[in-house]
Amino acid sequence: MHAVILAGGKGVRLRPYTTALPKPLVPIGDQHAILEIVLRQLATAGFTHCTLAIGHLGEIIRAYVGDGSQWGMAVDYATEESPLGTMGPLLTMRERLPESFLVMNGDVLTDLDYADVLKRHRDSAAPLTIATYARKVHIDFGVLTTDQSKVVAFTEKPSMDYRVSMGVYGLSRSTLDDYTPGLPLGFDELVLDLLTAHNPPHAYDFDGYWLDIGRPDDYDRANAEFTTRKSMLLKGA
Repeated sequence: MHAVILAGGKGVRLRPYTTALPKPLVPIGDQHAILEIVLRQLATAGFTHCTLAIGHLGEIIRAYVGDGSQWGMAVDYATEESPLGTMGPLLTMRERLPESFLVMNGDVLTDLDYADVLKRHRDSAAPLTIATYARKVHIDFGVLTTDQSKVVAFTEKPSMDYRVSMGVYGLSRSTLDDYTPGLPLGFDELVLDLLTAHNPPHAYDFDGYWLDIGRPDDYDRANAEFTTRKSMLLKGA
């Protein structure tokens, strides 16, 4: 099983932590880098190969991870010379990827079963499988519904429930056939193209533990909770 970890972002939202460190190497809890946690989880789930798409401060990631042998994996690299969006780096490495593989952001802290995501993707025959998570959004204002300059409804500081992308995907290599290597390709563009073509992605709904470390609130929460959740996140550690 093959995974691609997208680790080329600048981590602007996490400055000053990411001034000297790439975002996937920011420490969690007792000094584990988030990327190390992800690689250990992938190895435990049965993944044997991983490609790291690196860009900003990528040489530090390469020095830290090496060939992946310390986690029992074979790790190689694809360098992003200029920003290519979420899915753009996959186009430049397309020929060395298997027909179906896992793609994920390098800043995800979760107990998601990565192997099951890939299995469900293969079984669904969908072009793309998106791991989704329920998030509640609080609106800190009174919300008005208007019609022709008249207020027809009012809700005080409502909450809205959404299912959001977790930054973990199952992808089929053939889904990338119509895109040009070297040109940017965003996750949003790929999903909208698939919807337009009436070839919708499959949703993998997950309700376990998930934090987006790229968000300062989630990063602070991860550090506060890691010690108590370590055995769940790093099984056998």
